[in-house]
Amino acid sequence: MDVPGSQLEISEVDIRDARPEDMPALLELIRQLAAFEKAPEAVTNSIDQMLADGFGPRPLFKAWLAWYQGTAIGMAVVYYRYSTWRGKSLFLEDLYVEPAWRGRGLGRRLLEKVVDESRAAGCGVIQWQVLDWNTEAIAFYDDLDVQFDPAWVNVTWPAPFKTRRHIEE
Repeated sequence: MDVPGSQLEISEVDIRDARPEDMPALLELIRQLAAFEKAPEAVTNSIDQMLADGFGPRPLFKAWLAWYQGTAIGMAVVYYRYSTWRGKSLFLEDLYVEPAWRGRGLGRRLLEKVVDESRAAGCGVIQWQVLDWNTEAIAFYDDLDVQFDPAWVNVTWPAPFKTRRHIEE
């Protein structure tokens, strides 16, 4: 693959819905994102799991991939959730563009896919998280006139959901 450098090359980037055969490329981009976020060991997902979760009878996520000359160079991954305040909503789990392609409009093009999906489904809100040290992403999102909410604390409870006291008590 040539090193990207011109607007012509950007116009040659194809963004399309992810297909089952794209799961190896999607997983590779997920691993790149995890490395960028300084947590490469956190990725435990597999191609088989992604196939089951994304293309089974009740798909749990939807993804778009940006392709250039047969190589995946960016992704957006979303899933639906329900807000008791706003109704159906879309959560942007991951938005990632390979470093060599950043600043060329691909992130915005991927977000357009997310917005189109949200509008078509009648969602009341799109939500996502961004690491507080990722100043480039924060500036990118701020340019979209989104609302940042510092009042909420993220909570993660990984399996096997151990507690100091059993919930069943």
